[in-house]
Amino acid sequence: MGQKINPIANRLGIVRGWDSNWFGGKNYGDTLLEDSKIREYLNARLAEASISRIVIERTLKLVTVTICTARPGFIIGKGGEEVDKLKKELQKITHQDVQINIFEVKRPELDATIVANKIARQLEGKIAYRRAVKMAIQSTMRMGAEGIKIQVSGRLNGAEMARKEMYKEGRTPLHTLRADIDYCHVGAITKVGVIGVKVWICRGEVYGKKDLAPNFSQKQEGGRPGMDRREGGRGERKGNFRRNKKQ
Repeated sequence: MGQKINPIANRLGIVRGWDSNWFGGKNYGDTLLEDSKIREYLNARLAEASISRIVIERTLKLVTVTICTARPGFIIGKGGEEVDKLKKELQKITHQDVQINIFEVKRPELDATIVANKIARQLEGKIAYRRAVKMAIQSTMRMGAEGIKIQVSGRLNGAEMARKEMYKEGRTPLHTLRADIDYCHVGAITKVGVIGVKVWICRGEVYGKKDLAPNFSQKQEGGRPGMDRREGGRGERKGNFRRNKKQ
């Protein structure tokens, strides 16, 4: 089952908390759609800000949006002008008071969303996919990840026949629920079509019962709430990866 289901959804309530925290009641569907519009708008508006995740919390009259990003200065702007603009734009979507919090991701190399988007942008910039993937694997393992797996699929290098290629290093135990595995799937729009990029990153194993409520003041590595982890003890690696073609 771990090979088929989304690794984040598979670990909700175990080592991973929810990105939307509120009680919907009778308006659950409308509120869920509103959350989706907020995330879609922010990801389009702040496409160059290296956004990792967007956490939305709601009370009766206030919507709190926490943006986890590797480039907080890009969102805040000079003297906080950009945040004020963003707040007014989100108020038009929610028709409620909006509070925006910016949280900096200290190690973007350990975040699957940031890594996948970086590879996708490189593919769109006509960089060879093997070079982009190797650089991502080396930088992630250098930052202390236990393992990383990257799959690219589509018309690679403009080939007439689409194919899939997978590169991996270290361990990514998808069946182990206590393993903190981050996952992302994005598409790179190129001249020859869309190339899909999937990234799995294992950042260690989590032991004991954890508080899954969003608490960004106690975050540790990888931009997740404070967790007791077992480090893999892996040092710096250079080019020690292997490639598996999809059967």
